[in-house]
Amino acid sequence: MRIGLLGTGFGRAHAAVYAARPDVEKVVVFGRTPAKLAAFREEFGFETTTDLDAVHGDPDLALIDVCLPTPLHAEQAVRALEAGKDVLCELPLAGSMEDARRIVEAQRACGRQVFVDMFARFSPVNEYVLKAIADRTYGPLRTWEIDTRTALLWPGYDLHLASLAMDAMHTDLDLVAIAVGLPASVTALGVEGERRGSAAHVLLDYPGGPIVRCSASALMPGPYGMGGGARLAFADGVLETHFTGGAEGPGRTILVEYTDVGRRTIDLPDRAPYATVIDHVLACLAGNATSRIAPESVLDGLQLTLDVRRRLSPRN
Repeated sequence: MRIGLLGTGFGRAHAAVYAARPDVEKVVVFGRTPAKLAAFREEFGFETTTDLDAVHGDPDLALIDVCLPTPLHAEQAVRALEAGKDVLCELPLAGSMEDARRIVEAQRACGRQVFVDMFARFSPVNEYVLKAIADRTYGPLRTWEIDTRTALLWPGYDLHLASLAMDAMHTDLDLVAIAVGLPASVTALGVEGERRGSAAHVLLDYPGGPIVRCSASALMPGPYGMGGGARLAFADGVLETHFTGGAEGPGRTILVEYTDVGRRTIDLPDRAPYATVIDHVLACLAGNATSRIAPESVLDGLQLTLDVRRRLSPRN
C-alpha cells in the first residue's frame, strides 16, 4: 500500500501506525510547515512535501488519508476521489451535512471507497454495549449517561463551545445514533471557561425510549489528563464504563456489569483504536472485509452532532 497523508497534526497518530506496518511501502506526507515535515522525516523516514498538487497527482499513491482541519475534508476527499484514489478521512467527515453529502455523491460517482475514522466503533467495550442494546441482553434500555472530561492537552488548540460538540462529543453521539437513532428533540446548555475551554450538557429525548445525556468538559486542569465513561441502566441490569487517558487519546476502557446476581468486570480484548481502524481500511481495500465506516453510515451521527452544536449557547 502506498499512501498520501495530508496533515502533520493528528496525522502523526496515523503516521505511527503506518510506520509499524510491513505492508505499507510508501508514505508521502503533505504539510505547510517545513519544521513539522522535517520531524516526520526524522521520526518515520517518510517522504514529505509542501506541494499538495504533487500528492493528488502521484500515480503511485492509492490511498489519501485526510487529516487536515474539518472545513477542508470535503474539498480534499472529493479531489482525491476524482483523481482515482481511495480515501480515509479523519472524523468528523465534514463540518456540514452539505459537505458530507458531497463526499457521498462523489464516492458513488467515482466508484472508489471512502472510510471515516470512527475509531470508537471498533472499541470492544462499545461493540459489547451496542450489542447489549440491540439484543436486549439486560432488557430495554432506560437511561444512558455519557461523560467526557479533559484538560487542554494539545498546544495551540482550544475547545470552546463552537468546537466542543464536534471535537469532544461526536464519537459518543455517533454511537447513540447507531443504537437508538435520532432523537425527537435536543436540549443543550454550555458554559465557556474564564480564559480557555468550555463545558456542555446535552439531553436527548426519545419518546417511549431511553433518556440520553451526553456531557463534555474541557475545563479540567493539566494534571487531570483525560477521563470519563458511561452508565447504561437497563430494566434488568446496569453497564458502566471507565477510562483515563492523555494527549494521545483515551487509554483502555473498563466495562463493569451490575445485575441482581452481583458485580462483574467483563474481560474484553485490548485494541489500539487507530491501528484497528487502519487494519480494517487496508483489509477492505484488499477485498477481505466489508466497510463498517462508509460515509453513509456516519450521516445520522454527524446530523446529531451538528444539531447539538447549533443548540449550544454559553450561559454567563
